[in-house]
Amino acid sequence: MDTILTIILALILIATLALLYLNIKSNIKKDDKNKETEEMANLNAEIVKLKDSLNSTINTSLSSMSSSFNNLSTGVTKDMTAALTKVDEKVAAFNSQVENLNESQKGINKILAGVKKYGTLAEFSLASLLKDLLPSSQYSSNVKMKEDTGENVEFAIKLQDGVLVPVDSHFPVERYKDIQDAHQQDDKKTMAEARTKLARAFKEKAKSVNEKYIVPPKTTDFAIVYAPTESLFLELANYQDPSTKELLTQELMKKYKVTIMGPNNLSGYLQSLHMGFQSLRIKKHASEIYDHLKKISTRFNMHFNNVLVLRKKLEEAMSVVDSFGKDARAINRSIDSIKNPNDDDPDPDTPSPISSYGQVEKRKVS
Repeated sequence: MDTILTIILALILIATLALLYLNIKSNIKKDDKNKETEEMANLNAEIVKLKDSLNSTINTSLSSMSSSFNNLSTGVTKDMTAALTKVDEKVAAFNSQVENLNESQKGINKILAGVKKYGTLAEFSLASLLKDLLPSSQYSSNVKMKEDTGENVEFAIKLQDGVLVPVDSHFPVERYKDIQDAHQQDDKKTMAEARTKLARAFKEKAKSVNEKYIVPPKTTDFAIVYAPTESLFLELANYQDPSTKELLTQELMKKYKVTIMGPNNLSGYLQSLHMGFQSLRIKKHASEIYDHLKKISTRFNMHFNNVLVLRKKLEEAMSVVDSFGKDARAINRSIDSIKNPNDDDPDPDTPSPISSYGQVEKRKVS
């Protein structure tokens, strides 16, 4: 019985504890639910605040970005406009330079084509060399060598005694260009033909110079033909006649008395002439100094001889004066002896006032 009561009490106790547990659990769940509801409300409020803050921040950022973008766009537009303006100016300047280059090229083409209005490149080069290496008194331009012709040599160098050296330039551009074109194309046959034509052109020039400008004794018995570039001069200096194997420069010198010179050769020749002119000038000056010294020496000798003659004349005059003094003293003694016949003879060497007076009068009379 007691056991049953004990079991019943235990069951009642267990049931009570279970009810208590369920009640407590139910209260806990309500509290948790209330807390969760409150937390959800707080969370929603925080979300709303965060959303409002985020919207405000985004709007502010967008406004700032819009303002910065506008400023940046204005600055970029201004910089791009300035840059494009500079580019336009540079393009315009470049176009102007291109136009100037084209004009210069046209001028060069005219020069190379031999237009008389602008002169030739060869003549310009020759004139520059002469101007740089010789004084203007040592050469002349456009000189007529023969009176019966209207042909003038481009330049004439003046040597001693007025003898002239004719100097003429020659640059057959087309012939030389044919050689360059053949060399670029590596066409040996065409190159040989072009070199032959170039040599023929200079042979014709040398013949013309010989006939028009070499007129001894007014000129030297040779003339100079100037090749304005070293490459052209090398072509001429290395050319040999295919049949005789004779160098072109030797043939022109023997046959026409014409020497081909390039810029370096002519520069050396002009420098040697200038040194020769300086030596002649110094020699002439030294001769003038020697002549002056010789004249001075001759005049000094004449002056010294005149001094000797003057001394001799003075000695002769002193001798005459002494002789006159002796005669005056003798006359004075004679007069004294006549006046005082009883007085002794005075000392013949003692002069008296009368004798001195006689000497003075004698000098006046003489």
